[in-house]
Amino acid sequence: MVFQDARGTALLTPDEMAEADRRTIAAGTPGIVLMERAAEAVAAAVHSGYPQAEWIALLAGPGNNGGDAYAAARLLREAGRRVEIFGLVPPTKLRGDAAIAATAFGGTAHPVDSFDPAAFDLVIDGLFGAGLSRAIEGAAAEAIRKLNAAPAPVVAIDLPSGVSGATGERLGEAVSADLTVTFFRRKPGHLLEPGRSLCGPTIVADIGIPATVLDAIALMIFANEPELWIGALKRPSDAGHKYDRGHAVVFSGSATRTGAARLAAAAALRGGAGLVTVFSPGSALMANAAHLTAIMLKRCDDEAALGEHLTDARFNAFVLGPGFGVGERARNFAATVLAAGRSLVLDADGITSLAGAPDALFAAARGAGKGASPHGKPALVLTPHDGEFKRLFPDIADRQGSKLERARAAAERAGAVVVLKGRDTVIAAPDGRAAINAIGTPWLATAGTGDVLAGLVAAELAQGTPSFEAACAAVWMHGRAAELFGPGLISEDLPAMLPKVHRELDALASNPRA
Repeated sequence: MVFQDARGTALLTPDEMAEADRRTIAAGTPGIVLMERAAEAVAAAVHSGYPQAEWIALLAGPGNNGGDAYAAARLLREAGRRVEIFGLVPPTKLRGDAAIAATAFGGTAHPVDSFDPAAFDLVIDGLFGAGLSRAIEGAAAEAIRKLNAAPAPVVAIDLPSGVSGATGERLGEAVSADLTVTFFRRKPGHLLEPGRSLCGPTIVADIGIPATVLDAIALMIFANEPELWIGALKRPSDAGHKYDRGHAVVFSGSATRTGAARLAAAAALRGGAGLVTVFSPGSALMANAAHLTAIMLKRCDDEAALGEHLTDARFNAFVLGPGFGVGERARNFAATVLAAGRSLVLDADGITSLAGAPDALFAAARGAGKGASPHGKPALVLTPHDGEFKRLFPDIADRQGSKLERARAAAERAGAVVVLKGRDTVIAAPDGRAAINAIGTPWLATAGTGDVLAGLVAAELAQGTPSFEAACAAVWMHGRAAELFGPGLISEDLPAMLPKVHRELDALASNPRA
């Protein structure tokens, strides 16, 4: 499902962006007009962000990215800035719109090997754009090395040179930019690491490409932003009651390992589930009871007890893994939940318990997703970090390719939604849809935050949100709560920030175009 307003969150591969350009030009907008508008956006970003930069160097490559640089140089010169162009090829070797832009510039272009960034207040990188598919070498690589070693700030046109627009990977040397100006839509490389860090803040400029060109493109990759999934969320109604919002369950570990389950349970309750229960072994009942208030508690020692509890259909979304312990018991509990047609978030020890033999559970997940689950296919959500991912999908983890490609391959194999965590968390569905997280803070890298995320996913599943949208919403809420708290964050702080996140989402749902 792609909501109409979600088209603004689409991430276009370089080929898809080229198709958007082609269709716009075919509909009557000349390519040189698009280039001029791109240059205007770059010049505007310089005027806004670097008003004191008097002497500006522009690095121009052999393609349209270089043409953008020539056009921007002309506009900046007309605005009173002192500009110098350093070209990877002479202007006479440029073709098409880039040649038109170079002719309009009319000034001298120096060879790129004469570039000395120390002499300039600002450098604009127009060497290569998002479509680069080979490693940068030679004079361009040397210019990038000098640029990265210099103090002058850098504005990148489209994407820092040396970053793949499709994967975010470095292709040889890569520019480290302070600001990136891209056009129409971002590419995966703007959000996937290391591209994300190399871009700095990214401005998406409107250059007159109509959104209707996306109608001819099968959109499958998105930035994980509320517009993507807010239409799927089940918000509380005035006439509703707690059972309308589902009943999430978190499995607890032994008496000395109960904290992780309680973190997940608190997140599930703050996340919006109407009721939350911790299923605890008898040995941990007192430890859990001493800490739980609004969260309920039931004894669950073995599969027989779990089977009894599952006769109550109101238990509809489960979290297994945080502090649970690794081994056969985890595998059996997971299989039992899926066999009952319930939604399951598998995290931490639950994932590690599948290492080496995940196929049986994947088959159970596909079976549960064929209609038994009331919350949409698939029934299973996996939330691994890189180490857990490698234990569960060792061959996929060792493949060449981007984090996006690995997550999508794993989701297809498992018949599950896969949340591959990190600064650039990727959420992938078995049908090929994927979202890349765009928010968060380094303070999330602390013990227990993954347990909170698992609880948030369960909260959305309990309320009836389809599993892909549930995982996307939970990841965003998790990151937004961390941003709102700020430095010093520990995992216990996250649930308390969720009311502010809910207020933001309520405001957006009430006025989506605000």
